Amino acid sequence: MKHKVLIIGGGFAGVKTALELSDNEEFEVTLLSNSTDFHYYPTFYHTATGGLKSQSAIPLKEILPADGVRFVLGTAKTLDRQKKIVHTGDSRKFHYDILVIALGTVTNYFGIKGLDKYSYSIKSMEQISRFKKHLHDQMTDDRHPELNYVIVGAGPTGIELAGALPAYIRKIRQAHRLPRRKLHIDLIEAAPRLLPRSGKKTSRAVRRRLRKLGIKIFLNQAVQAQNDDGLTVNGKPIMSHTVVWTAGVATNPFYKENGFAMDPRGKVVVDKYLQAETDIFVLGDNASTQYSGLAQTALVDAEQVARNLVRVANKQTPKPYKPKKPITVIPVGAGWAAVEYGSIQFSGWVGWLLRSAADWIGFKDVEPWWKASEQWLTEFGSQEECPTCSVANMHEPEGFHSQIDK
Repeated sequence: MKHKVLIIGGGFAGVKTALELSDNEEFEVTLLSNSTDFHYYPTFYHTATGGLKSQSAIPLKEILPADGVRFVLGTAKTLDRQKKIVHTGDSRKFHYDILVIALGTVTNYFGIKGLDKYSYSIKSMEQISRFKKHLHDQMTDDRHPELNYVIVGAGPTGIELAGALPAYIRKIRQAHRLPRRKLHIDLIEAAPRLLPRSGKKTSRAVRRRLRKLGIKIFLNQAVQAQNDDGLTVNGKPIMSHTVVWTAGVATNPFYKENGFAMDPRGKVVVDKYLQAETDIFVLGDNASTQYSGLAQTALVDAEQVARNLVRVANKQTPKPYKPKKPITVIPVGAGWAAVEYGSIQFSGWVGWLLRSAADWIGFKDVEPWWKASEQWLTEFGSQEECPTCSVANMHEPEGFHSQIDK
């Protein structure tokens, strides 16, 4: 009899686990996800600044083999450990022998008043659409574009968006023939330096790059509130109608609501096999492992758990999990990226090429090489719902822009 493997979550860890087990006759694999798409988060900043939606969202049915994985659209709500059943929000139930949970994170506003109502985000395709619509509407309704843009959070997402936003704003302005006006883009970080999880050398290189792009950086600055007119930061107002919150994420509430043991960081406690409880594995951003929170780590987790499940099915001893330090490549504007792998740190054009190669590898982790190549080529396309910008994209090549209009 086949082992029923239920995977909750259609991100890197969930999809990779399903693919690893899909052709093994020992397992009957079901993947439950609240989205029909696999989201490639490393390119979200690019989609949010004029790139193709298809670069960041791939239909799961194009990735998962129909004869090896059963895909179900739904949201997991409750877990019955004794009966080994997961209940969904629409009252369906799914039995399992082995449960793999990889639900990812949700936005965390840290209880700061007004952020959830007034700020923008780029952590989902819906949020990206809302952000882009706001940029276009604000710039074109009265032909007096926003002059102050604020990004909160100097982790990878905030840095990537800050690097790409100047050229995108200029592109919208040029498409609509708006007058040149001096813009201000502020990047606010509560920590004493950019990229707090990266090395100081990388942080300094990124800071120099952002300054060259015209981004104004505020460190050791805590956001206290937001209203319709702007932010309150360290007791002082910053006026803006365009605030993008990239600073906080939290573990999916499913775990706390279902009584999982959590560590002080709010992540699920797992053992040396990534097992949270008997026959229940937690992977990716949710697990209390050394490098959780990165796509590469999620992929490593998935491969480890899938291989151990095969070993156990074959009456072999599972192998303990070994954290693997990921390579981080952070693009900051077109043609430049910072690279860090242990003590190796460099930046510039070579870093940009490495990031492009890393995206192809990332696609190949979930698709055959020919599909991954097609997906990778979407990096060079652009997409706008605005008819004027769409026409402009057809006639003007996308150049490399390095500075905000002065």
